[in-house]
Amino acid sequence: MEIIKVVAFAFIALFIVLIFKGRRDDLAIQVSIVAGILIFLFMVNKLTIIMGFLQTLANKANIDVIYLNTVFKILGIAYLASFCSEICRDAGENSIAAKVEFSGKILILALAIPILMAVMQSILKIM
Repeated sequence: MEIIKVVAFAFIALFIVLIFKGRRDDLAIQVSIVAGILIFLFMVNKLTIIMGFLQTLANKANIDVIYLNTVFKILGIAYLASFCSEICRDAGENSIAAKVEFSGKILILALAIPILMAVMQSILKIM
């Protein structure tokens, strides 16, 4: 099971970070960032499989590709903002983490407006 690999790798990285924390905080942060990036890269393959599956479903359901691409962008922004904010928190920069999360939310809202407009138009057509 792949989650066992991820968890084992995360625990190993955690133990290394704990060893360096307090003595060499700069190395602890770097190990944490590299571990996070490697876990993310390990999951990229799964993400591409999921995206392909969702595109296939969208094609079968005759959903416009523009909406699906927008949803993928929104998911990407959410995951990247979360990942970045957690790295900032690990480095002790909570205020930067909060601003990254806020920026992610604003960008998601901006991308969601066309989808909301399409839903509103569909509702108005039904009425």
